[in-house]
Amino acid sequence: MGKFVITQRVNKEYQFNLKAENEEIILTSEGYVQKASCHKGIESVKLNSQEDVRYERKVSVNDKDYFVLKARNGEIIGKSQLYSSKTSMENGIASVKSNAPEAEIIDETL
Repeated sequence: MGKFVITQRVNKEYQFNLKAENEEIILTSEGYVQKASCHKGIESVKLNSQEDVRYERKVSVNDKDYFVLKARNGEIIGKSQLYSSKTSMENGIASVKSNAPEAEIIDETL
């Protein structure tokens, strides 16, 4: 089972990483000023991760594949790591879809 890990950045913003069962980070959030907003972002990932249309597949400037997960309003709620191939990126999307809905939340800022 995956998990959402909430941490605090150097600038005091909160963020979450969705980790797969093997501890690999499969999605990273934006920064949030308030922890409550970070929790809302997690709920948005759980909801939106099941709809393929919410994933935008992209290619970085150094020609690596990655994806972003968007909410219904079009806002980005998470970004993947860079992948060496489109197949790896699609596997990453599948991992978010399978891990996000039931992932526990671990708050490392307490």
